[in-house]
Amino acid sequence: MNVKPYRRRINYYETDQMQVVHHSNYARYLEESRLDLMDQMGLSYARLEHLGIIIPVLELHDYYTMALHFGETVMIYPHIYKLSPVRFWLHYEIRGLDGTLLHKAETVHGFVDKSFRPMNLKKQFPEVFRLFEEAVESGMPSMPE
Repeated sequence: MNVKPYRRRINYYETDQMQVVHHSNYARYLEESRLDLMDQMGLSYARLEHLGIIIPVLELHDYYTMALHFGETVMIYPHIYKLSPVRFWLHYEIRGLDGTLLHKAETVHGFVDKSFRPMNLKKQFPEVFRLFEEAVESGMPSMPE
């Protein structure tokens, strides 16, 4: 699977008076890139929810390197790096168009049913689990050279 990074332009309303992105917006950027990654995997959130699979965020860790500013365009590189039958782990890098590392983050997600009971995805939906395995095997999207 050839995963492409997610391209995102920073909006004015996401910044403070200094035109620096407010820290609360990083979670949104990660979610947008995760939704894009899931679409590339053939697992849109709509499809997962139709199957009765919900993937809530269990953990979020942000590592601020450089501020993001209004008007910048960034590339977000999401990567599912670990998978178990009941959860998965993502690593993200937000980079400038010149490749400069601006931010790192990690999220952990669980597989739950519509009643928010944990599910064993490998047993209940082996074909979906296999798509997650393929994403782990494919690695992080490549930066353009």
